[in-house]
Amino acid sequence: MKSFLKNTLFILFFLLTIGNIIAQNSNTTITGTLIEDTTSQPIPYATVVIKETNSSKIIAGTTSSESGKFSIATAKTNFYLEISFMGFETKTIKEFKTTNGKINLGKIILITDSQSLDEVVVTGEVSKTVFKLDKRVFNVGADISSTGASALEVLNNVPSVNVSIEGEISLRGSSGVQILINGKPSVLADESSNALGTITADMIESIEIITNPSAKYEASGTAGILNIILKKEEKRGWNGSVSLNTGIPDNHSIGLSLNRRTENFNLFAQLGAGYRSLPKDSEAINRDLVNNEVIYSDGTEYRNETFYNLTLGTDYHINDLNVLTLSGNFAYEVEEQPSETTFRQYDANNSLVSSWARNEVTDATNPKYKYELNYKKQFKNNEEHTLLLSALGSFFGKDQSSNFTNTTISGADSDSNQKTATNFQQADYTFKADYTNPISDTYTLETGAQYVINDVGNDYEVSDLTNGVFVIDDALTNNFEYNQKVLGVYGTVAYEREKWGLKVGLRVEQTNLTTLLTNTNESNEQDFTNLFPTLHSSYKVGENFSLQAGYSKRIFRPRLWDLNPFFNIRNNFNIRVGNPDLQPEFTDSYELTSIYKIGKASLSSSLYHKYTTDMVERVSTYVDNVTITTPQNIGTNAAIGFETNGKYRANNWLTITGDFNFNYFDRVGTFESQVFDFSGEQWSSRLGSKIGLPADIDVELTGNYQSGFETVQGNVTGYAFLDVGVRKKIFKGKAIVNLGVRDLFESRISEQFVSQTTFETYSFAQRGRFITLGISYGFGKGEAMTYSGGRRR
Repeated sequence: MKSFLKNTLFILFFLLTIGNIIAQNSNTTITGTLIEDTTSQPIPYATVVIKETNSSKIIAGTTSSESGKFSIATAKTNFYLEISFMGFETKTIKEFKTTNGKINLGKIILITDSQSLDEVVVTGEVSKTVFKLDKRVFNVGADISSTGASALEVLNNVPSVNVSIEGEISLRGSSGVQILINGKPSVLADESSNALGTITADMIESIEIITNPSAKYEASGTAGILNIILKKEEKRGWNGSVSLNTGIPDNHSIGLSLNRRTENFNLFAQLGAGYRSLPKDSEAINRDLVNNEVIYSDGTEYRNETFYNLTLGTDYHINDLNVLTLSGNFAYEVEEQPSETTFRQYDANNSLVSSWARNEVTDATNPKYKYELNYKKQFKNNEEHTLLLSALGSFFGKDQSSNFTNTTISGADSDSNQKTATNFQQADYTFKADYTNPISDTYTLETGAQYVINDVGNDYEVSDLTNGVFVIDDALTNNFEYNQKVLGVYGTVAYEREKWGLKVGLRVEQTNLTTLLTNTNESNEQDFTNLFPTLHSSYKVGENFSLQAGYSKRIFRPRLWDLNPFFNIRNNFNIRVGNPDLQPEFTDSYELTSIYKIGKASLSSSLYHKYTTDMVERVSTYVDNVTITTPQNIGTNAAIGFETNGKYRANNWLTITGDFNFNYFDRVGTFESQVFDFSGEQWSSRLGSKIGLPADIDVELTGNYQSGFETVQGNVTGYAFLDVGVRKKIFKGKAIVNLGVRDLFESRISEQFVSQTTFETYSFAQRGRFITLGISYGFGKGEAMTYSGGRRR
């Protein structure tokens, strides 16, 4: 084995060296950077070819890097350069200035295809989705209906992504999505910290959708990765913007963004504060099919929050090749959760036994902060030859107290009082190193390592009022400790030519997980090492048609709330319990994607197959009219699906976008002698239109549909909803007024049935319509932006 590895490495090194020597012997090297005309953003993966002047024969070719840069060499003297990329006009360059065998073209601006607009028609938004070799990039700035929205609502407008009203994120219909912030894990994106609660729409530059990640990314997330890229302005001089938002239900906020760029320093800051109210109507039915007893419940829950958010950071350009970045974020929330639920109990004769009201008063404070140090080094031989080192720390805390009062309305006495106290603390640390070396024009080597530490403690206490005194209920009280360490090391080799490319990678991850229930001294430890191979390839059939194929192996590691065996008594008849013995699930993912352009339409279609073992499912059991839901490992899931995303620019004032995903799944599994073998299907679609009107007004309509689907014990109901946005630019774009209406017809719901031989349950929840009005103003060299006060729904 060692001999094989040595020989393989020697052959690889020999091939890379030969390619490097050939490149160095070329007489003329041409370099440049490709930039979009409307946004000045770099254009990655564009095709750059050198052609012979007389015959137009291709002499050499390459593609631009993720930063839009390219380098290409030729020994010919009679040539011209041709640059092309889907969605942009092809650019031809015939005049060159050669200095010492080098031609530096500097910044090359590509013009967006068919985007020549009349001055009074405003549709100059950047394309929503940009396709790259192993991912898609969704530009948040083009989304009008994101006004006043949280990061979760922004995600719900991203192709392939769905977010339920409870904040559960799925990708192509599958949960187990890994959320990254700027390419790294963060407590701000963790479920326990209210899932992206402190990240608001204005803070997001773009979202990367990675359905088949390369070995460079950590292996967590069987469905794939969503990488949220936060904004960081670097315009020279003073720049900034201020924004105000108001909404119904209450959603009021103010935001300030500042940036100062000098020769060596870039200082940036964001400040926000506000108040919001998030009501939710819910209903549940528990039916015992053995003794025919039924429990009905319905009510309204509120989450009222006052919040503060501060981000500070600086880039220090030590010299042209070295940059040091230090940044930090602090957020603080004050929560109030008043709610009231009415319960009714019926016997086998459908006679009312008792009815009562359960009143909740909950108060909580949630401090959150993170800090990050990054160092980037570029090497002189090639600016794509880089070393990145980073260290990130983050913390989330929750100090919460709740009081529950049961008051009898009729029938049997149901009066009782309970209270809970929660002290939750989570600290995460990430250390990362990434090295990229473009050894030649065709070969690129990447390698690196990452070490992640998750340290969580949840102290939860329940007390019952007995004879006028609150007494701790030991059966419901626990102190749960969770510690996970993951070390990952990876390497990839990419070979790219003009028409086709190949990228092979391998990632090794070692996981150590320990949990401890301190009040019973129950502990659980898992220690395992896994290999995660990846393979990506691409082939350019023609100027308007390309193919991509990929394979990756992924893992879903159980999280704190999956493992913690605690009882949440918010609703005594519908509770969730963690499973300390839960094992990780693994997925093999295969994908074939085509990207093509037909006239004014650009389309991307994918066929994919996923095979998951030790599938994690939430299973319900029924005891004394109480539904207990627990995650369990149940068998395998084989899914095959088709997805297509498209954009059609009908004319200079109307753009239509669409997203459709369908998958068929086959479940095989057994749990406690019950067989869960069944097949099913689910699909989702999204259709959006952006209309440019005179007087600098844009209108955006986005319709969504999520089909129902079968589960291991029942089914989930489908639903459709519509979001509307209107934007008006004033003062030559320095100020923007936005009106956003989410769920216009109040049709977005969560409805689920569980049907078993001995019991049935039903649950329903609805948030309703949200309206937000915002205005923002950019000063200095800045542009208007929308600050929002959303958070987890």
